[in-house]
Amino acid sequence: MSYVQKIKLRNTVVEILLILLSLIIILPLLLMIFGSFMNSTEVLRFSLRLPEKWLFSNYLTVYEVGGLGRAFMNGILITGVSSIVNILTSSAASFILARRETKWSSFLYLFFFMGLIAPMSIITTIRIVQWMGFYGSITSVIFIYSALNTAFSVFLYSGFIRSIPRALDEVAFLEGAGTIGIFLRIITPLIIPVNATVAIMVFMSVWNDITIPLYFLTDSSTWTMPLSVYNFYGRYSRDWNLIFADLVMTSIPVLILYIFAQKYIVSGLTAGAVKG
Repeated sequence: MSYVQKIKLRNTVVEILLILLSLIIILPLLLMIFGSFMNSTEVLRFSLRLPEKWLFSNYLTVYEVGGLGRAFMNGILITGVSSIVNILTSSAASFILARRETKWSSFLYLFFFMGLIAPMSIITTIRIVQWMGFYGSITSVIFIYSALNTAFSVFLYSGFIRSIPRALDEVAFLEGAGTIGIFLRIITPLIIPVNATVAIMVFMSVWNDITIPLYFLTDSSTWTMPLSVYNFYGRYSRDWNLIFADLVMTSIPVLILYIFAQKYIVSGLTAGAVKG
């Protein structure tokens, strides 16, 4: 067997293994989607089969009873504002850390990097938020999500900004631009790929999270869609067809975002490595 044939055989085996592994994710998804259209008795079989009768009314019931319209708007507000705040603060901080090579900036970068592995203390955070007077509000959740995603965002921004030639900064400085001017006129247009990546990653992590809203949103009118699933399951634990419909509706926004934005995720993660 020639070297080229060995490479083709290896690639074929890898592709087959990846297809088989993908079934681990696809099969449960199909079970959930098909089950969302079944009646409460048929769905208890938990078998991968088409419904005997497609009950689209399950989704209408979930929407009306579960209050998903309000939960959807709350989720959009929290994820949208969290993404914007995270982009503004992380990109500005990364610009300073990447351009000022001092011991203090190196320490701060290491401090941010530790956020990737350091766990969040729920009790301490609750006490701090209570002291600030934000506990139970959407504002507290937005601040927490922005802070939790800062470490990863700074890591991405710093790697990309370091690849941008300092000569651009020097030219702008000679033309009279200050630090803020250099950041807005030079750096900001160049970090658009990373902005897209950070926005998508933050959106996906915030939208799917249930822990922070569970601890910090005390009013049901401010709950997000994943938290509404948790509450809906408590009320309709025997109606798996309705629970599956709720899960499908909660997953649709993230699924749509990932399908249309996956190329930006890859380009943003690799931009710093291939630039310059």
